[in-house]
Amino acid sequence: MIFSAFERMVAFRYLRARRKEGFVSVIAAFSFLGIVLGVATLIIVMAVMNGFRQELLSRVLGLNGHLGVYAAHGTVLNDYEALAGRAAAVKGVDMVMPLIEGQVMVSSVRSAQGAIVRGVRPQDFAKRPVLADSIVGGSAASFSDPDTVVIGDRLAQKLGVYVGEEITLISPKGTVTAFGSVPRMRSYTIGGTFSVGMYEYDSAFIFMPIEEAQKFFNMDNTVTNLEVFLNSHDLVSSVQPQMTARLGPQVRIYDWQRSNAAFFNAIQVERNVMFLILTLIILVASFNMISGLIMLVKDKGRDIAVLRTMGATRGMVMRIFFMSGASIGFFGTLFGVLFGLLFCDNIESIRRFLERLAGTDLFAAEIYFLTQLPAEVDPVEVVAVVVMALFLSFAATLYPSWRAARLDPVEALRYE
Repeated sequence: MIFSAFERMVAFRYLRARRKEGFVSVIAAFSFLGIVLGVATLIIVMAVMNGFRQELLSRVLGLNGHLGVYAAHGTVLNDYEALAGRAAAVKGVDMVMPLIEGQVMVSSVRSAQGAIVRGVRPQDFAKRPVLADSIVGGSAASFSDPDTVVIGDRLAQKLGVYVGEEITLISPKGTVTAFGSVPRMRSYTIGGTFSVGMYEYDSAFIFMPIEEAQKFFNMDNTVTNLEVFLNSHDLVSSVQPQMTARLGPQVRIYDWQRSNAAFFNAIQVERNVMFLILTLIILVASFNMISGLIMLVKDKGRDIAVLRTMGATRGMVMRIFFMSGASIGFFGTLFGVLFGLLFCDNIESIRRFLERLAGTDLFAAEIYFLTQLPAEVDPVEVVAVVVMALFLSFAATLYPSWRAARLDPVEALRYE
């Protein structure tokens, strides 16, 4: 659609309403702000949901493998070194990590609580960047010491302990003696603390060398499972059948999507629902635009009649009012995108400022799992939001513009 200089001049002149038409200008301003806030809110919420999913995905897959290999019968894997070697030979496998996992009661001189112990090989611990690069206290080198463990920093805070102090681990499976079952317990020195940024792991996980875990849980030469890390999480569907065929029926294999299906499905559902709900903001702004343009058409009835008598065609009138409404949608969308992207780029600083201003924690790690508010802008989603906002804005101008073009000059000037 090509607009002449005359049409552009009249359209923008109508947006600058005079004093007696101030109410029309106020409606246009609120429509503009509604579109700005709607577009910006959609971009911000979608970016936060994307960042939330991506951060959780990186944390979950950083500590847990893309595939988990478990014994088909029983709770332990025998001859796990051979199984790990066969699994590592499958194309697309990056690393196979034997693992011992068990629940314990961990206590210090100040407190006690439940925790999860993971026994891994020291070389595997060093190869996982999400662990080795997340040490905030002590040293990752201390992990090779059999009497040393590495615990989450929030778990250390709950227990009131620091690097170099001792904690006591108590296994729920006791040792059978002549006097009955005696709980297995042993003291370990804290060699380091880690913070992966996910509350669930930082507050409940303890890592120790796999040989020491085998002794503590009385699992000589066995492990609970193998964690298989792939070159990409997209390879799960192709690698899993090959691994099942290679390892045989004595094992069962679970992929990360099945293990965390409910969790990530909930995030996806929430993301879709939020998109639909926040789209209503733009829709409401579009309805405000319709009402504002209809009032503008009624207010400018005499002007339209004069333009028609001077030779303006219905198409010219329709384009004038279409441009008046479309300009609100266009500039509202433009400023909304700029505001949304700027907010996403500084979202963590804004969160901290609001927390200081309100004096409360707006993003509790205990509830949201992560210690920082993530935001990851997807260009495709931004384009989709822009297209949707422009479509709704332009569609909202069609009826008022058509109504202005159909106005009869004789009827408009009869009572003037």
